[in-house]
Amino acid sequence: MKVLVIGSGGREHAICYALHQSQKVDEIHAIPGNPGIAKIGICHPGNVEDIEGTLKFVKENEIDFIVIGPENPLCLGMADALRAEGYPVFGPTKKAATLEGSKAFSKDFMIRHGIPTAAYKEVHSYDEAVEALDEFSYPVVIKADGLAAGKGVVIAEDREMALKTLNDMMNQHSMGDAGNTIVLEEFLEGFECSLLCFTDGKTIVPMVSAKDHKQVFDGNKGPNTGGMGTVSPNPFLPEGMDKQFHEKILQPFLKGLQEDEMDYRGVIFIGLMIDKNNVAKVLEFNVRFGDPETQSILLRLDSDFYDIMMACATQTLDSVEVKWKDETVACLVLASGGYPGSYPKGLEITGLDDVDEDIVIFHAGTKEEKGRIFTNGGRVLNLCAAGKNLEEARAKVYKAAEVVDFEGKYYRHDIGLI
Repeated sequence: MKVLVIGSGGREHAICYALHQSQKVDEIHAIPGNPGIAKIGICHPGNVEDIEGTLKFVKENEIDFIVIGPENPLCLGMADALRAEGYPVFGPTKKAATLEGSKAFSKDFMIRHGIPTAAYKEVHSYDEAVEALDEFSYPVVIKADGLAAGKGVVIAEDREMALKTLNDMMNQHSMGDAGNTIVLEEFLEGFECSLLCFTDGKTIVPMVSAKDHKQVFDGNKGPNTGGMGTVSPNPFLPEGMDKQFHEKILQPFLKGLQEDEMDYRGVIFIGLMIDKNNVAKVLEFNVRFGDPETQSILLRLDSDFYDIMMACATQTLDSVEVKWKDETVACLVLASGGYPGSYPKGLEITGLDDVDEDIVIFHAGTKEEKGRIFTNGGRVLNLCAAGKNLEEARAKVYKAAEVVDFEGKYYRHDIGLI
């Protein structure tokens, strides 16, 4: 089978890596891919949002199966266009992708289908937002409604910070059109948990748990990022949560998809907050694999990834067994100095071939020039390793972090500990 993966980040490299393990996958193609993917597949220039160009490529290269990595092409309807031409696609339709494309749409979906979530208010102007602040205590969560590359959520500690954030988003358009509508949300206390599931719209199968670390500095300090590292399983997840997830979240979600006639074939990423009483509430839906949760989760997969993805695409997920390895995987993000603010690009990376054999390196923001690898993004590399426990997995990735180097390299030191 010839598989096309859309995207260029660490998540897409991890997807290609897992597909590469399948005996049924003969060729892996990526648009546009990255230097890591190029070692196991063929990368092609292109824009992930170019639906017509992608369809043309699929036809000309006789692609058998398409996996759409990022949210933007899903929200634009790439899965719809490809499926309409008869191709099996791993990824939800445009309508279903609105669960990530619009925070307001997502919150409305949760409330209507009885999925536990934080209290919220949808506002459409700065003045309306300022007035609505009186309905919330502090801290308050302020979310840009549209896609904002993981940077559209601010936790305002007081009214002054809230007003500044609202002014930036709604008057200064710091998030572009994504900030035209704002969701004000009750701040939930507890710890965050990532719950990823395979679904074909009829069946939903949860993956193993993972713990993400969003804030840039040690101790969960500083601004939010796209994710500074993950561990799987989540060491903080209380025992016995599976039943609650199934009854209170997954089944209502699946029923909601069917009632709202959403064609959903792919992965649903559910961001959860679990409070001190072990009650889970949904923070957000993402309609694709999380990054960098995917990197740690897929390294634990013990079933054929291609079989699972094709079963989602063909709505036969109930016929596939999804098995996992009983081990811990740690994923450490090496970031450019200055991220998530401004940062330099084009810095040479050394040591990639000098790490221990059991280290898996996923490229996230890199480029290749004349056989040398350079930085090309904020999150540059994902260093991953499996161990019999968290301590062993952590030791491996932190040892590798001392070997791989580039100017201004930055990483957190407490992945999996907090």
